[in-house]
Amino acid sequence: MTVAPEPNPAEIRRWRRYLADERAEAAVYRDLAARRTGEERAILLALAEAESRHEQHWVTLLGPHADRVPAVSLRTRVLGFFARRFGSVFVLALAQRAESRSPYADDAHATAAMAADERIHGEVVRGLAARGRQRLSGTFRAAVFGANDGLVSNLALVMGIGAAGLGPGAVLLTGLAGLLAGALSMGAGEYVSVRSQRELLDASTPDPEAHTALPHLDVDANELALVYRARGMDEVAAVEHARGILADYDPVAAAARAAEAEAEQHEAIGSAWGAALSSFAFFASGAIIPVVPYLLGLEGLVAVVISAVLVGIALLVTGAIVGVLSGASPVKRALRQLAIGYGAAAATYLLGLAFGTTIA
Repeated sequence: MTVAPEPNPAEIRRWRRYLADERAEAAVYRDLAARRTGEERAILLALAEAESRHEQHWVTLLGPHADRVPAVSLRTRVLGFFARRFGSVFVLALAQRAESRSPYADDAHATAAMAADERIHGEVVRGLAARGRQRLSGTFRAAVFGANDGLVSNLALVMGIGAAGLGPGAVLLTGLAGLLAGALSMGAGEYVSVRSQRELLDASTPDPEAHTALPHLDVDANELALVYRARGMDEVAAVEHARGILADYDPVAAAARAAEAEAEQHEAIGSAWGAALSSFAFFASGAIIPVVPYLLGLEGLVAVVISAVLVGIALLVTGAIVGVLSGASPVKRALRQLAIGYGAAAATYLLGLAFGTTIA
């Protein structure tokens, strides 16, 4: 029997870190499962069980060294905190990113099965997160992008007017006017957009009450097969499908399926009024930030710098949120938002300087 060599200190430290993270990630999935029901709960518990298998692998390798496990990484602690407090799509998005960055594929002491598990776990979590993203896609999209638009547009407006040489009172009035006009425009535009999208989908979605006509159709002479042919089936498949529908028709089940499909469509698009109000409120909350220094009585270069710093912080936050939800790097998304916002503000600032010099 071959005795495994004693691990060196670096290996012990690395394996202990893996062990701590596996235990913490299993706890995260269990915390999320406690806030879910049905299929999602079962999936999360299965993921927790898989992490426990990986935990046992590192316990076996460490042997007596498994007694002293270090604190888990900051990333895993953050996941656990949000899972216990919120159990939201944010946690799933963070977990998706964590699973996709597993080091097992490059570690000789992790089995190929463990590396494959982590890759598959990433896809499982991606699927769960996609459900949450779909539920957030309407109102939340309007909220996040409304805030970002308010930040960028009003910062650019305030800096352009300030650079042109107008006094702090004029800059403040211009900023507040831009806030109100932009918020109303965003809210109205979002309402029209979501409402129009819902109307287009309603026109293209099968009538949820159409199934009530099935019991009254002539089994031997009806046009039900034409419905499925119009939806893309070939003639033979459409005829067979229509016969199956008529033979197995259950009015209760059909009504339940229609209600479920309608609910999913509503979640995917969101409420028109909800999107409009979110867009209005978040645009206004973003647009007020550039004028805060002027509300406090500051003026000149000091007001401009403080306004730019406050907006920069807010842009970093909104960019990071979008990055987390999309499963991308929060840092890259945050820096991208910052660059775009400051780029727009710099352009209007230079234009304000040019016009101010010309007028003077």
